[in-house]
Amino acid sequence: MGPLQGFTIIEMAGIGPGPMCAMLMAQLGASVIRIDRPPSAAEDFPLAIENDFVARGRRSIALNLKDPQAVGILLDLVARADALIEGFRPGVMERLGLGPDTCFARNKRLVYGRMTGFGQEGPLAQAAGHDINYISLTGALHAIGRHGERPVPPLNLVGDYGGGSLYLAMGMLAALLRAERTGFGDVVDAAMVDGAASLMTLFYSLKANGRWTDERGSNVLDGGAPWYDTYETKDGRYMAIGAVEPKFFAELARLIGLDEADVRSQYDTRHWPMLRAKMTGIFASRTRTEWQELLEGTDACATAVLSLSEAAMHPHMQSRGTFSADANSPCPAPAPRFRNAGNAELRRTVGPGANTASVLSELGYSATQIEDLARNGVIVCHNGPSPIAA
Repeated sequence: MGPLQGFTIIEMAGIGPGPMCAMLMAQLGASVIRIDRPPSAAEDFPLAIENDFVARGRRSIALNLKDPQAVGILLDLVARADALIEGFRPGVMERLGLGPDTCFARNKRLVYGRMTGFGQEGPLAQAAGHDINYISLTGALHAIGRHGERPVPPLNLVGDYGGGSLYLAMGMLAALLRAERTGFGDVVDAAMVDGAASLMTLFYSLKANGRWTDERGSNVLDGGAPWYDTYETKDGRYMAIGAVEPKFFAELARLIGLDEADVRSQYDTRHWPMLRAKMTGIFASRTRTEWQELLEGTDACATAVLSLSEAAMHPHMQSRGTFSADANSPCPAPAPRFRNAGNAELRRTVGPGANTASVLSELGYSATQIEDLARNGVIVCHNGPSPIAA
């Protein structure tokens, strides 16, 4: 099920945005085969396999890519695949003998997705980094935080997943469409600095129009406006207020007891300190549950700030099935949803090498060949049952 049913994607195992992109492709219905390294006693798997939700929905083969035979196996997979995802530093795949040109020689229709922080070229291309480093160079990190305080990392949502995974997925889907029409694949160079900068387009537009200042926490959407912020409630919890448009702020004002003068002065920054103080006192007068009962579902644009432990229990989330109930703990369900193409099932995570034998068998390798490859350390076959059918 899913619009990508029938597509095969190879994922070079890694961390961060590459696996997230592969998860999205699997949830869209693609058959994703993850290429794992042989497990090492010196390495600790950071998450319990059954709770590694980002790794769900793939088959796994374990290859020792230092061995030419393993590289040959991977190229056999490339010959039959529609796309490949890799997230190594520039040049690593080429040194392994798996660069784009080598892969295109085996499959001219292949879409070759490359995920990096700084891109395939440039002064920082070979530098190590993480989400916080990539977004710091785009202006995004500087813009997030309270007035007069230091910047606050927005988890790793902006660089890794927003600017990385989603842009790589979008680029690969576009390239897959082109490959279907022309018969030729492409290389998708998805750099997190590029994607994060692209996500900031609105704010650069506001700045160009004189409607955004570099002074953190002083703007409409960064917590500077009292009607776009969070407020502590009587029980020490929080409500989120996003009443940006005048009609929504007027409804909020009516429900919580603000004055008509407050409504008229909504966009007057000189009035903001007084309005914030007033709203702080108002929200501190009732519990979060009381505010939910009064405000949620209205045009006041007010919602409870829920923890990860609470989110799956919210009636709206339960109604839509936004979180899966088949996991040991709540797991976000696949998104978006499709009416006609159907939606892929949320399958469990498998360990490295769980499907090595079955995948090689599909490539035409005999049982004897598979046993010899395993004996010589070229591959690793997981002997336990695989949660995902071969």
